[in-house]
Amino acid sequence: MENARSGCPIASTLDLVGDRWSLIILRDMLNGKRRYSEFLASPERITTNVLADRLSQMERFGLLERSAYQSRPKRYEYTPTEMGRALLPLLQQMSLWANHYVPGTLVPPETFMKRRIAFGRSRGEENAA
Repeated sequence: MENARSGCPIASTLDLVGDRWSLIILRDMLNGKRRYSEFLASPERITTNVLADRLSQMERFGLLERSAYQSRPKRYEYTPTEMGRALLPLLQQMSLWANHYVPGTLVPPETFMKRRIAFGRSRGEENAA
C-alpha cells in the first residue's frame, strides 16, 4: 500500500480498515447486504456521502468488487473479495471481545459466528512447496 505509516502489520491493516465505517460495511456484506440502500438501512446510520466514499475506497484497496445490476439509472451491487472475506475471523473475534467486555452489546447471529473462510496460500508459501 502506498503511503503506509510503517511496516507494522497492525498499522498497515488500520490504514486499510481502521476508519469508523469500513468494518461495519464489511460486516453487512458478510451478512448478505449487497446494495447501497441496504447499507444505508443499517442501525449505525451512515450518511450517503460517507458510504459512497468508503465503498469507493474499499474497492480501490481490493476489499470489495462492484457490479452493475441496473443500467438506468446505473446501480451497483457490492461483494467482498477474498481479501475482504479474509477479515471475517477478525470481525468474529471483535464481536466476542465486545460481548465479553462491553455491556449491552448485541450477540451476533449464530450463522455469522459459525461461518468459516478458506485462506489461499500466503505470499511466502507460493515458492515453498
